[in-house]
Amino acid sequence: MAFALSFLPSCKQKSEPSFTFDTPNQGQNYNVGENIPLKIIIPEEVKVDEITYLIDNKTIGVAQHNEPISLPTKDLKLGYRMITAIVKYGDQKDTITTNIVLKTNLKPIQLSYKVVNTFPHDTSAYTEGLAYIDGRLLESTGEKGASKLKWVDLKSGKTLQETTLAPQYFGEGSLKIGDKIIMLTWQENIGFIFDAKSFKQLGTFPYQNSREGWGLAFDGQRILRSDGTNRIWLMNAETYKEESYLEVYDNKGPVNSLNELEYIDGKIYANVYLTNKIVRIDPVSGIVEAEIDLSAIVPKNYFKTPDEEQNNVLNGIAWDAKGKRLFVGGKKWPKLYEIKLLAN
Repeated sequence: MAFALSFLPSCKQKSEPSFTFDTPNQGQNYNVGENIPLKIIIPEEVKVDEITYLIDNKTIGVAQHNEPISLPTKDLKLGYRMITAIVKYGDQKDTITTNIVLKTNLKPIQLSYKVVNTFPHDTSAYTEGLAYIDGRLLESTGEKGASKLKWVDLKSGKTLQETTLAPQYFGEGSLKIGDKIIMLTWQENIGFIFDAKSFKQLGTFPYQNSREGWGLAFDGQRILRSDGTNRIWLMNAETYKEESYLEVYDNKGPVNSLNELEYIDGKIYANVYLTNKIVRIDPVSGIVEAEIDLSAIVPKNYFKTPDEEQNNVLNGIAWDAKGKRLFVGGKKWPKLYEIKLLAN
C-alpha cells in the first residue's frame, strides 16, 4: 500500500510591534509644577508617523515621528493621572498607557486665629454636618439610634426643629440646596433628600464609586463630598451623581480622613478626622495651602473616659457669608466657637 504524503508550507506570522513608554515610568512621582518629558520606545523596524499624547483622556500634544514633548503640570490636579499615547504608523494605530502620581512639595502655612465668641452646644449632638443658614444653624448628627437632622438656634443652642433617622442609619454630613436638604449616611451607601421647611423625606440617592459618606459642601455649582479618604467627590447638584473627584495632598503625601467640609471664599475647608486640625484646600489642584491648629479650644477635662475623649473630636465648620463669621465645634462639645483667622 502506498501512502501519499503532502506537506503544507509553513507560514510564519508577522508579530505586531510592541511600544512602551521610555518616560515617564509607571507610577513615577512628580511634584506639581514640574515639566514631564514624554517619549515612546519604538522598535527599529517601525517608522512612526506621529504620536498623540493625552492625559486623563484630554489631548495635550502631537509629536511628529518620535520627537519627545513636554507635559507641563502646573495646572493639573494632584494624584494618579493616566497618560495615553496613540501611536500612528502607516495605516495602523496602537494605544499604550502609563500612570504618574502628581504630588506637591508646598508646605502648608500655619494660620493663627482668635476666639471672638462662644455659644452653647447640645452635648448629646454627635456633630457630623454644620452650616449657618439665614440666622440659624443646620446640624446633622451621627451614631445609630441618635442620628438627627435639625435646625438650631445659634445663641441658645436649642433645637428648633428636628427629624430622626431610622435606627439602622448612622447619620453624616448635610447640605441645604434651594428648598431641599440632603443628608449622608456613613456606611449604608445611601443619602436622604428632605424638604427644607417641613423635614419631610422626599427621596433617597445611592452612592456610586465612593466608599462612604462623610462631609458635604457646595461651591455654587457642584456638591462636594468627602468619604474618609483624601478624595473629595464632585457631584451633580440636581442628580446627586458623582461626576469626578479631587485628590488632596500636602507636602507629606495624601491627606486622608477628610471629614466635615465648608466652601469659603473660593477655598475648601475640611476637618481632618481624629485631629485638631482644619485644612484649607485649593479646589482646582487639591493642594493643602494652609492649616489651622485648634487644639487650644478642645474641651479640657470635660469628657469622663479616654474613649469619649478620643471619639468626641473637633468636627463642624460653618460660615456666615454675609457677616463673615466662622464657627467651629466638635462632637458632643459643650460650646460652639466663633473664631477669626488672623493674617500671618
